[in-house]
Amino acid sequence: MKWSEITIHTTNEATEAVANILHEAGASGVVIEDSVEPEREHEDRFGEIYDLDPGDYPSEGVLVKAYLPANSFLKETVQEISESIDKLKEFNLDTGKKAITTTEVDEEDWATAWKKYYHPVKISGRFTIVPTWESYEPVESDELIIELDPGMAFGTGTHPTTVMCLQALEKYVKPEDYVIDVGTGSGVLAIGAALLDAKEILALDLDEVAVAAAKENISLNNCDEKIEVMQGDLLESVNEQADVIVANILAEVIVTFSSDAHELLAPGGLFIVSGIISAKKDLVKEDLIGKGFELVESVVMEDWVALIARKKEV
Repeated sequence: MKWSEITIHTTNEATEAVANILHEAGASGVVIEDSVEPEREHEDRFGEIYDLDPGDYPSEGVLVKAYLPANSFLKETVQEISESIDKLKEFNLDTGKKAITTTEVDEEDWATAWKKYYHPVKISGRFTIVPTWESYEPVESDELIIELDPGMAFGTGTHPTTVMCLQALEKYVKPEDYVIDVGTGSGVLAIGAALLDAKEILALDLDEVAVAAAKENISLNNCDEKIEVMQGDLLESVNEQADVIVANILAEVIVTFSSDAHELLAPGGLFIVSGIISAKKDLVKEDLIGKGFELVESVVMEDWVALIARKKEV
């Protein structure tokens, strides 16, 4: 079977949104090649090992690659992808060149090409993300292993926004907490909460493909008993009071449901949000304070921000 590699040249700011568009177009996984990655100074405090070849990355901007079947509908699909990317301007996202190219590849090449970019990475004091095809032995006795197959969804769990969310969960989630993961994607944050002994987790996503992918990853990590996965639009279908709500979503989306989050959280409950580019930090911060939250912590990683806010005690 023949597959088409679709490559979109965009910006770091628009990377997550473009990846999601490809996912919605039917791609079961994406590869992200950022021009600054080979020169970036990586911290090794958690034992990461980086050996990057500059030849694997663009000279500028970001390349987002995905694979779709090479069929008679490909031209129309690429056009729809292009139109969806154009609409991102409505959210004030700079999409850069937005150059789209397609290359035909064999199924065997497609099935393994992206795996060279993905290896075990220790992203916090306790969490390590491990791809299913890699063998890994825990280094610490309290290390928490999250196994993921990024071929099932668009997230590998190692993007800065996800890393900051997992680090925040590690810091703030307590045993017996009820946690809601809004826009669960691959399910990695819900899995992280379960491994931290949260009593119950509700994982929500509007995309039925993401819901299916999250369920597979949750089963892979033996967390089925603790995590319920539902298809839903943000918090519209939720009534149960939560101790922690986490959302790795665009800043513009966060402000649309922050009131619902405030209403659902127990007094003293935490709202952990990421997916925020640095330029939108104040937008979200002011919105959260205006909705009755008090800011607990602000974390910056590369060009991304995570905010931890608390619902004030009555």
